[in-house]
Amino acid sequence: MGRLVHFEIHVDDMERAKTFYGEIFGWTFQDWSDFAGMPYFGAVTGADDVPGINGALMKRQGPKPEPNQALNGFSCTLGVEDYDSTEAKILEMGGTVALPKYALPGMAWQGYYIDTEGNIFGIHQPDENAK
Repeated sequence: MGRLVHFEIHVDDMERAKTFYGEIFGWTFQDWSDFAGMPYFGAVTGADDVPGINGALMKRQGPKPEPNQALNGFSCTLGVEDYDSTEAKILEMGGTVALPKYALPGMAWQGYYIDTEGNIFGIHQPDENAK
């Protein structure tokens, strides 16, 4: 079975990215640079007894995505309890809107953002009343 077990977010400025994801989503980081041979910080995204995966921030090895470029890779979506307050934090921390909040009718609120490193990610708030 090919279950997703780890993710990597490519970044230009490690401290800026750690601040962005730490402040908005409460992630903590562990320095694994010695193992990786480059700036590489493990991202702990939640408690071990809660469903989800951990990942890492790694030093970008090539050019970052161009503005308005179509997504050509994986996009991670993060579950949130309060869409609007999370969006406010994203914008306050330097993120921008890629695709505004929209309803997945009867299921959730969804939207996409660009982080401080030029990467696209989504946020998702379950809500049976979304329409």
